[in-house]
Amino acid sequence: MSLNTNQLLKKQKKTILELWMKNQLADEGLREDLISNDELRSQSEELIEALVGNLSSQNVNDLNSDEWSPVIEILGGIAITRARQGFSPRETGNFVFSLKEALLEVLKREITDPQELFKEVLKISRILDNLTVVTFETFIKGREEVILRQTDEIAEISTPVIRVWDGILALPIIGTLDSARTQIVMENLLQEIVDTGSSIAILDISGVPAVDSLVAQHLIKTVSATRLMGAECIISGIRPEIAQTVVHLGIDLSNIITKSTLASALAYAFRVMRLEVKKAAATTNTIR
Repeated sequence: MSLNTNQLLKKQKKTILELWMKNQLADEGLREDLISNDELRSQSEELIEALVGNLSSQNVNDLNSDEWSPVIEILGGIAITRARQGFSPRETGNFVFSLKEALLEVLKREITDPQELFKEVLKISRILDNLTVVTFETFIKGREEVILRQTDEIAEISTPVIRVWDGILALPIIGTLDSARTQIVMENLLQEIVDTGSSIAILDISGVPAVDSLVAQHLIKTVSATRLMGAECIISGIRPEIAQTVVHLGIDLSNIITKSTLASALAYAFRVMRLEVKKAAATTNTIR
């Protein structure tokens, strides 16, 4: 990039900003619900300041140069923020693409020599295309972080340990039970056993779509861990199709207490703890 073009862009920073803001605000996909115009302008102004200030003939082809660090840091922060706010990849990409359009528009206005214009347009396009790639890479990392966090939160929510009675815990399992989720189930259940001093834990699998040998092994591990903590474990929610699958697979659950429903498991737990629940007699209100 020629020295004249560097000076031109620095001189036209305000014009570039206004053109860029015009391009962004004209976009039908602009997410005004996620970002205000003032915040958008602030981000745009900061990026233009860093971009134009770091452009030189020496670093135009080397985005790994230290001179580009401020620009990449700003773009990375914007991309991460937008990933967390819920922007789409297209909306994030348009942020950089619209800047490219503004820069090219200024070059077309100010450079009259066609050959010189062509050379400078190629250089600016190469820079902005590389910055767009950096933006997308950072955005994807941000989305992956959001997805992982949401996955952990969903796993926590989907494995609640419920204290149904003094000394009795219930853990309803909904969805597929894999190794990672089994670990969460065991950790939550064992911690609750310690915290409450419960002696009986009920694992209800009525919400598990299917039981294969791997799921069965996970259940057996959970039962074993519970017993090591001094609590008895009952598996409830054994539907007929699950029972048939377990038999066909040759899985031995004979040393584990199983019940067809959570209600029957709770009734069994009451008997073990020598508790009796009775329906109170109906009382008649006399009107005088």
